[in-house]
Amino acid sequence: MIQSNPLLLMVGLPIVIGILCLPLSDRLKSVAKVLSFLVTLASLAGSIFIFIKRPMNWQCGVTTMFNADNLSSFIGLGISFFAFLITIYSFGFVEKSLGRYFGYILITLGVSLGVAFANDLIALIVFWGILAITLYLLVNMQATESSSRAAKKALIIIGSSDAIMIFGIALIWMITRTFSMDRVRLPLTDITSLAAYICIAVAAFAKAGAMPFHSWLPDVAQDGPTPVTAYLPASLDKLLGIYLLARASLNLFIMNSTSNMVLLVVGSVTIIFAVMMALVQHDFKRLLGYHAVSQVGYMVLGIGTGSPVGIAGGLFHMLNNAIYKSCLFLTGGAVEKRAGTTDLTKLGGLAKNMPITFISCLIASLAISGVPPFNGFVSKWMVYQGIIELGKTGARLWIVWLACAMFGSALTLASFLKLLHTTFLGQRSKDLIDIREAGFAFAFPMVTLAGICCIFGIFAFAIPLSIFIIPSIGQAISYLGVWVPTTATALLMISILSGLLIYPFYRPKMFRSVQTFVGGEDPESLQRVSGVEFYDTIKDMKGLKFIYEKEEAKSFDIYDQGKNIISFFTKILQHLHNGVLPTYIVWCLLGMIGMFFILFFR
Repeated sequence: MIQSNPLLLMVGLPIVIGILCLPLSDRLKSVAKVLSFLVTLASLAGSIFIFIKRPMNWQCGVTTMFNADNLSSFIGLGISFFAFLITIYSFGFVEKSLGRYFGYILITLGVSLGVAFANDLIALIVFWGILAITLYLLVNMQATESSSRAAKKALIIIGSSDAIMIFGIALIWMITRTFSMDRVRLPLTDITSLAAYICIAVAAFAKAGAMPFHSWLPDVAQDGPTPVTAYLPASLDKLLGIYLLARASLNLFIMNSTSNMVLLVVGSVTIIFAVMMALVQHDFKRLLGYHAVSQVGYMVLGIGTGSPVGIAGGLFHMLNNAIYKSCLFLTGGAVEKRAGTTDLTKLGGLAKNMPITFISCLIASLAISGVPPFNGFVSKWMVYQGIIELGKTGARLWIVWLACAMFGSALTLASFLKLLHTTFLGQRSKDLIDIREAGFAFAFPMVTLAGICCIFGIFAFAIPLSIFIIPSIGQAISYLGVWVPTTATALLMISILSGLLIYPFYRPKMFRSVQTFVGGEDPESLQRVSGVEFYDTIKDMKGLKFIYEKEEAKSFDIYDQGKNIISFFTKILQHLHNGVLPTYIVWCLLGMIGMFFILFFR
C-alpha cells in the first residue's frame, strides 16, 4: 500500500529514519550524515515527482487523508528543497550530538510535509503540533541558558496558538460536520464562521511570525543554532504559516471586506513595526530575525488585498523570502563560524577574506530590499499592484497600505546597508585575525540560494510565476506596468558594462597619499568606528522614542505581557487561598447562593 501511495511514503520515511537517528552517538556521526543526506535527497526527488504528477491523494478508508494539489505540491517541493540545503550546510556547522540533530531535522521534514499534504483537519493539527515540539528541541540543541529561554518562549507562543487553532477546527466541524478540507467552503457571514477563520489565522500568524505573535522569532534567531534558524523561522515556518493562511483564505472560507481588513491591518503594522526594530539592532542574527517578521507583513498584505495579482504577489513573496532569508542566515552563520561572533560592533572588513559569503549576502540583501532585477522586487511590485487594484474597488485606506509597504522597503534597504558596511566593508576589528572563507558545505547552499535570487528575478514570469504561483491560486493575473525583467536586466547589465569601459579613461592618473587629519590626535589612539551607531539616533526622535522604550520594556511582547497577566491573577488567587477556614466557608456559601439563583431562575 505504501508503494502505491507516494504521499504516505514522503511523510512517513523521514519520520521513521529520523527516529532511528536519535540514539546514534557521535562515534556514528558519519552514519547520521549519510542517512540525512540520502533521505533529504530522496524527499527532494519525491517532491519533484509529486509536483509533476499532481494532483494525487491517499485514501484512508473513506477519508482523503493526504492530497497534493497545485498549492500543496508546490509547498512540499519548497520544504524538501530547503531541508536538503540545510542538511548540507549542517555538515560544516554542527559538531556535536549529530544523531539527535539530524533526527530532529528529518522528523521536522516529515511532519512539515504532513502539514502541506494534509486534507484532514485532525491530521493537520497533529502534524502542526509536532512541529512546535521539534522547533523547541532544535533551538535548544546547544542547551545554553539563552537558547533554552528562546526555545521555551517559542513553544509557549506557538503552542498557545495551536490551542486556538483546535478551537477553530471545532467550530468548522460544528458548522459543516466534516474534517475534510476539500469539503469545507464557509462564507464569513456569521460570527461563528468568522471566529473560526480568526482562530486559523492566529495559528498562521504565530507560525509565520506576524504581529503580535512575533516576539519569539528574534530571540530564536539570535540564540538558536544558525542552521536551525535558516531551516525553521526563515524558510519552513514561513512556508507553512502562509500556506495555512492562503489555504484558509482561498479554499476553506469565502473572504469578505472584514476579514480582508484584518489581514491588511496586520500586514501593514507588521511591516513597519518590525523594520523599525531591525534598524537599531547590533546583532547580525537578531537584525535578520526582525526582518523575517517584517517580510511576513508583505505576504499577509498581498493575501489581504483579495485581488489575484496581490494574492500571487503574497505567495511569490513567501517563496522569495524563504530563499533570500535562508541565504542571509547562512551567511551570518559563516561569519559566526569564522569570526566567532555576530556582534556588528566587533565585525568589519570581512569582504576581502570571505568574498563568496560577501557576494551571497550582498545579493540576498538587495533581493530582500526589493532592488531590481532580483526576485524580491517582482513580488513586492505585485503586492503594490494588488493594493492599487484594491483602491480601484473604492477602498479608502488603500493609500495607507501602499505607503506602509513602500516605506518598509526603503527602511529595509537602509538597515541592510548598515549590515553590509559593518560586517564586510567597514574597518576591521583588531580582534579578527586569520579570517578565511567558509568551506564547501557553507558555500554551496549560500551560492545556490543567491543564484536563485537572480534567476527568479530575471526570469520571474517564465519560471516561478508560471510554474509555481499562478497554478497555485488557480486564477489568471494581470501584471500592470512596463517592467519586463529580462529586458530591464539586459539594460542594467549594459549600463554597468558601459560604466566599466568608460571609467579607465576618466579616472585620475595619479594619486597622492596623505595622513588622515584627526585634529592633532594620534590616529592609533582613536577608537574604531563601526558604523553600527549611525541609526541609534532614530531612537531619540520625537514620537519614536516612546515606541522604542516600550519595545525595550517588552510592552509589545505578548509572551511577557501574558506572564504579567497570569502573575496578577495568581496573586489574587493566592490572597484568596490564604489557609483561613472561615474564608473558605464564606466562599462555599457564596458558591451555593450562586448555584441557587442559577437553578431558581433557569
